[in-house]
Amino acid sequence: MKRLEGKKAVILGAATSDNMAQLIARRFVDEGATVLVSGRNEGVLKAFSSELGGTYALCDITSHDDVRHLAERAQQEFGRVDIAVNATGWGLLQPTLELTDQELDTIVNLQFKGVHYFLAEFVRAMMSNAPSGGSLINISSATTKALVNNHAAYIGTKAGGEALVRCVANDYGQYGIRANSISPAFTKTPMTEGSFALPGLVDVFQSRVPLGRLNTSDDIAAAALWLASDEAFVTGENMQVNGGLTLRGNPQATDIQSAIVSAGSA
Repeated sequence: MKRLEGKKAVILGAATSDNMAQLIARRFVDEGATVLVSGRNEGVLKAFSSELGGTYALCDITSHDDVRHLAERAQQEFGRVDIAVNATGWGLLQPTLELTDQELDTIVNLQFKGVHYFLAEFVRAMMSNAPSGGSLINISSATTKALVNNHAAYIGTKAGGEALVRCVANDYGQYGIRANSISPAFTKTPMTEGSFALPGLVDVFQSRVPLGRLNTSDDIAAAALWLASDEAFVTGENMQVNGGLTLRGNPQATDIQSAIVSAGSA
């Protein structure tokens, strides 16, 4: 029997081809789940859901109404929601002293308020499953433990999301609901392809990882699969799926600049 046989899953943030959310969705389907994928780009979602043999719904996580409607749509379509994954995010890189009010509002709405909406509405959906409950998974970041320069608003909102996950795990475990975070480090995705193309950048980040390589989206999908399955007697945790990067910490701005300059002159 497959590990998610018969499970009904919602994955938010899957509106970019081959991003982390899409790899998670593929892994869930391979393990027997029926999946509803969601995000803001209808064309991509429609094609991807067809590939999976699943369905899709438009949702902007910064809109409480959108998230509420997503949870309601999933319940109506599936009869229940067993797994909900939020893989949305914005890699804002901005010095604290240069951060605009608009940028701050945008990232708070996306990575804190949006996470609150996601957790609240899918807790509401899963409470009717008691005692079997369900699994809530939020993608966080290793930067909440291993700081990166000029990332304060990003890190602060990701850390806030981790705190929300812990509170939900504590408050709603009585319904069988598990809530956890996964923290990747510097990961090659469609959003980071430009950074991966910079000479020397990958090497300096990789040098900080005890296991000798950067984590991939497949690593994150494998962790999400375990947390989504009935095998995971875990709640309120933030899984560091990054090869031990947090043991040494991310390289700082001076290290990164030196590595790029050295690689460019080699």
